[in-house]
Amino acid sequence: MRPLRQLTAALITGTCLSVAAIAPPALAQGLFEPLIKVNGQAITRYELEQRARLLGLLRAPAEPNRLAREQLIEDRLKLEAANLQGIVLSEEELADGMEQFAARGNLTGEQMIQLLERGGVDEETFREFVRAGLTWREVTRVRFGARISVSEEDLERARNAIGSETGVRVLLSEIIIPVTPETQEEVMATATRISELDSVSAFAAEARRFSATATRDQGGQMPWTPITRLPAGLRPLLLGLAPGEVTDPLPLDGAVALFQLRDIEEIDVVQPEYSAIEYAAYYIDGGRSEAALARAAQIDADTDTCDDLYGIAQGQPAAVLERGTKAPSEIPQDIAIVLSRLDPGEVDYTMTRANGQTLVLLMMCGRAEVIAEDPGTPAAAPQAAETAEGEEGGETVELAPDETAQLSAQIANQRMESFSDGYLEQLRSEARIIEY
Repeated sequence: MRPLRQLTAALITGTCLSVAAIAPPALAQGLFEPLIKVNGQAITRYELEQRARLLGLLRAPAEPNRLAREQLIEDRLKLEAANLQGIVLSEEELADGMEQFAARGNLTGEQMIQLLERGGVDEETFREFVRAGLTWREVTRVRFGARISVSEEDLERARNAIGSETGVRVLLSEIIIPVTPETQEEVMATATRISELDSVSAFAAEARRFSATATRDQGGQMPWTPITRLPAGLRPLLLGLAPGEVTDPLPLDGAVALFQLRDIEEIDVVQPEYSAIEYAAYYIDGGRSEAALARAAQIDADTDTCDDLYGIAQGQPAAVLERGTKAPSEIPQDIAIVLSRLDPGEVDYTMTRANGQTLVLLMMCGRAEVIAEDPGTPAAAPQAAETAEGEEGGETVELAPDETAQLSAQIANQRMESFSDGYLEQLRSEARIIEY
């Protein structure tokens, strides 16, 4: 959520009343009917309206109604995971979290509550919004904290990456193993074993045996890939590897991914960052059945651009084809990983949805590059690089101790975010979500 400096101006003035306060009894009763159930937990019309109103007042960078639905579903999953781990916030922790959130807009917690209430948002809505975020942070800390470490080698690679006027590209091998609730334990055991390999040939053998990607026949080997094409959460994980090392298993939606770093090098041309990526997804019933895979192969042969998919989908329900443009941070990690290796017009059909019952054919439509405000400065230069001093020729940048700590924290946070996003995608793929 962006800073709240303009919160007061965004809120409606004191004449506003909450929806529940002005609704007649019949309408008020309808507000509390369940519209969605997540593993049996209800989300009411009132909650959706309140969250959407809160997001609108906070100037959330997405359509409030759609984002409210997504957030509340995720909140149910996050709190359920917390309950299973015995994690419960105290009232003091929740109050501190509300104060910290309000402080982003130079407000106290009480001032924040009063302003939101004037905009029609109940205090309880704000409390639950903060509770979900704080609880999930604790869940991921407990679950993954022991696996997050930043070595001097990690810092050295990051310094080289941010202090060079050249670009960075990586040579990777991949394994993506489909997973269903029935096979999850077996797949995770296999993935954990593979993650301990340090041999390129051994990893290639496992890719030929288990991977569902188009690269399996090549031992999972991918071509040189600019680091900027990869999801932001994956980059620090790769930069933290030495050649031959493998990432920990990365939970995706319906799959588990592993990447082996075969090589890394600097190149003379700085690779662009991307502000938006346009792609299309065509859904095929049958999962990874022979018929579904044959259908995907035929579509691949019959299409050259994303526009061609409209002809493929003609006469079918609108839901079978989705096409849109999203910021890289908004794209689910499993989709972002697949798109990173595609050029415009290329397709991939290794992913599934609906617990493996639906095959997803992805096509890359195009990428929009970030335009730097200052032509002499890379648009996406990390904050730590702003004050870094180095010599010409791409040598390592020497950072002050506080800047080194900042860089270390950035790498650790990105790794934690990657684990967190993957875990949430796993919970969502396994959840029973019913909409009325």
